[in-house]
Amino acid sequence: MPIRINGADVPVPDDARVSLLDLLRERLHLTGTKVGCNQGACGACTVLVDDERVLSCLTLAVQVDERSVTTVEGLGGLDHLHPLQAAFIEHDGFQCGYCTPGQICSAAAMLREIERGAPSYVTADLGADVITLSPEEVRERMSGNLCRCGTHNGIVEAILDAARETAR
Repeated sequence: MPIRINGADVPVPDDARVSLLDLLRERLHLTGTKVGCNQGACGACTVLVDDERVLSCLTLAVQVDERSVTTVEGLGGLDHLHPLQAAFIEHDGFQCGYCTPGQICSAAAMLREIERGAPSYVTADLGADVITLSPEEVRERMSGNLCRCGTHNGIVEAILDAARETAR
């Protein structure tokens, strides 16, 4: 059975040892997903699998057989940016840009978590029907994505802005 990557069916690699990251970058030439630590500690390789964030360096391609994978290339394009992509540009949520694709994919999944009412460690009211998206909430939920350039404030502002835009 195929893997659906950015809307296209891709055969599962014959070699069960191929990581999702290597499939995306080396075989499909989707280089938006970055190789960071290759140990699951930095978040640069974050992609969405069935709309949930996944570290592609720690995921074997065979594990996503018959599932849907979305990379930063699949979120938006040059003609139509995803609201998070536009907000990252507007709020200078990047400097070198290396972590940006993983940050954006992680933020997209995080906003869906908020919509579902999934609490985080810092959520004040665990029984609330609606979670208020504060800078602290964003920082906690994005803590698995590192930025070595120090643009965290721009990233947080971009996510908050995109959340306000999509709520309208």
